[in-house]
Parts: sequence; structure tokens; C-alpha cells
Amino acid sequence: MTGLRCLVLLSGRGSNLATMIAARDSGQLPLDICAVISNRSTAPGLDIARQADIPAILVDPIRYPERQDYDRQLSRLIQEWQPELIVLAGFMRILGAELVNSHHGRMINLHPSLLPKYTGLDTYNRALTAGDSHYGASIHFVTPALDAGALISQAVLAIEPGDTAEIMAARLQPVEHQLLVASLELFSQHTVELIDDMLHIDGKPYAKPLPLAADGRLIPAGEFNQRS
Repeated sequence: MTGLRCLVLLSGRGSNLATMIAARDSGQLPLDICAVISNRSTAPGLDIARQADIPAILVDPIRYPERQDYDRQLSRLIQEWQPELIVLAGFMRILGAELVNSHHGRMINLHPSLLPKYTGLDTYNRALTAGDSHYGASIHFVTPALDAGALISQAVLAIEPGDTAEIMAARLQPVEHQLLVASLELFSQHTVELIDDMLHIDGKPYAKPLPLAADGRLIPAGEFNQRS
């Protein structure tokens, strides 16, 4: 398999992984998913990986009660697979600074809020409690500070009358999948870097995340030069 070599970290059902696999298999994304690693033995995402003939690996925290030991094992596995990009797709574990810094600019996370608002958990209820008019999803570079790395892309949805956290999550999920595919496409077609804590694309700095358009793209056609 050729294409952007990705390693996926997940903790749950694996809907983002399934989206990546579908985009790869349809030819939409030039993607090589080299391995999937989970911290939960019951994560359905591991079964999705196995069904797609992708190596599925459990790194069980029970075996590594010290965070540093867990991170060292995870780092060893990442080095073994040599990914170009590490995708945190619902990975519900905070990674230590040493591990994160060793993959500076090569680790991204999908988060269900319009960062910098609402880092951490319970993002939908927090948006409702605050009386926000909009909510959404963000993809950002992973740094040692929780959900605080430079933003890469965002998708924005309106909060509607009668919304609950469950309704908002269900409405956002397909849009999150679009955002993930579009962001991975960006990485596969352009030089995307984290320089001085700012997103750079083909050498140009971007202070704001790229918005997801209605057609599922992040950038106007022709704005960037394609890699030769």
C-alpha cells in the first residue's frame, strides 16, 4: 500500500478508523494505515482494523501502571511502524510530554469542540450551558498541553432549539468524518508542518484553522500547488 503512512490510536468504536479505511478503499485518499493501537481490549475499533487486515495492537494500561512505562511501550511501537503521521481518533488517554515531543508536528487529534473552547470532556453540554450558538469539531497538532496545539481545521454547526448533547453528537459525527478525510487529504497533498507553534502549509503560516466547506473540502481549488 502506498500513500500517507498513518498509525491510528483509538479507544472506542472506531468510526473514524472505518471512515479512513473507506476513503482509502474507494481511492479518495492515498493512505497507508500501517497499524492501529488501542488502550482498551474491548474497543470495537480493534475488530474493524483486523477485518481490514490492519495490524491491531493492544497496549493495556494494566500492564504498565506507571505512565512513563506505558508511554515508552507506545513510543517503541510507534518507532517500529515508522508512520509519517499519528492520528488520535478517539484515544481517551493523556500522553506524556516526552512521547508527544518526540513526535512533534507528526501527531494530530480530532476533538469535538470549536477549540480553544472546551478542551477535555463533556464538550456538548458545556456549549449548551454557555448558551453558544454554534459548536463543531477541530483537528489540531498534539502538544503536551491538553487540546492546546495549533489548529489545523474546523467544522462548524449551528446549535438548534431543543438540542441535547446526544442530538448534537449524532449530527456532528458525519461532519467529523468529512473533516478528518479532508485534513488527511491535506497532509497527503501538501507539506503540512508545525513551526513555532503555528500551522504552516507549503511554507506559508496560517494563524487560523482551515474551515470545512459545504463540499467537504478545506481549501479553495488551486490555492496550493500540488506535490509533483
